[in-house]
Amino acid sequence: MADVARVAGVSSATVSYVLSGKRPVAPETRAAVESAISDLGFSVNATARSLRTGRSSLVALIVSDIANPFFAQLAATLQEELRGLGLHVVVCSTWARRDEERALLAEAVQQRFAGVVITPFRLRPQDFQLIADAGIPVVVSADVSFGPLDLVTPDARAATRSALERVASAQRRRIAVIAGPRDATGGDPRLELLRSLALQYGMPLPHELVVRGEHTRQAGAAGFEELMSRPHRPDAVFCSNDVIAVGAMDKAHEMGIDIPGDVALVGHDDASFASLVRPRLTTIRYPAADVGRAAARLLTERLHGGRDVHRTVRIKAEFVARATV
Repeated sequence: MADVARVAGVSSATVSYVLSGKRPVAPETRAAVESAISDLGFSVNATARSLRTGRSSLVALIVSDIANPFFAQLAATLQEELRGLGLHVVVCSTWARRDEERALLAEAVQQRFAGVVITPFRLRPQDFQLIADAGIPVVVSADVSFGPLDLVTPDARAATRSALERVASAQRRRIAVIAGPRDATGGDPRLELLRSLALQYGMPLPHELVVRGEHTRQAGAAGFEELMSRPHRPDAVFCSNDVIAVGAMDKAHEMGIDIPGDVALVGHDDASFASLVRPRLTTIRYPAADVGRAAARLLTERLHGGRDVHRTVRIKAEFVARATV
């Protein structure tokens, strides 16, 4: 860095600011530093920096299923937001397994990661104690709180109400849900919100019309088949996410059931494929890009601002009417 500073005619501190992005640098100064870096073939020794600072430049994004386009968009946005700060995102998939979730948190501590953004599935609040003791900032993206941690969470009440109004206007009265697994740590807030609001529209949600499974396409197909085997079939099915909804559409096609003619279908998240499948999927949009931006903001506040009090950011969901209702 001293060599780069000498060639560029600036201080070593200025070279550090250019490399880290922690402070603004005049465009002409940045250009001179970057030119000197190129001429000298300089590269940052990340290991040495980690030893000096006690922290790497890596941020772990821990999600349940990276194959879900919602999480892919979250990862892309988080990476874009943090790159300018000299931070790099490592994406880890847990397959919604508690042992994987715990192991990845422990790995983040061992590798001295700069921070963690996580969508916990089967973790418990006490599982975060190890990483809290290590002083590594954590942002949780979930429908419920996991203790005194920064949280990004949906505000989906208005959107869920709009979805129910749309279903009711289509003369559907017997609704069902393909929900997540019963042992998910945070329960199933999307199911409970839907159940409470549905009563206001005279559409009770009986327990026999709630089936559970993982948040996968296969679980969606199995859940839809199970619901259609009931003596009194539902005429509208809500799904905990869009991946489940596509699995339900697969099974409906296989069984010769028309969507939306025989059964209306509503997803959740508005993943990138929701507008591509046919019929196009009616869903509740929970914007992954907004989640990523909020998580990046909370994380950088912790890293650079020294904020001690945890914060909750609510991301507004939106009903998206398409062709499956």
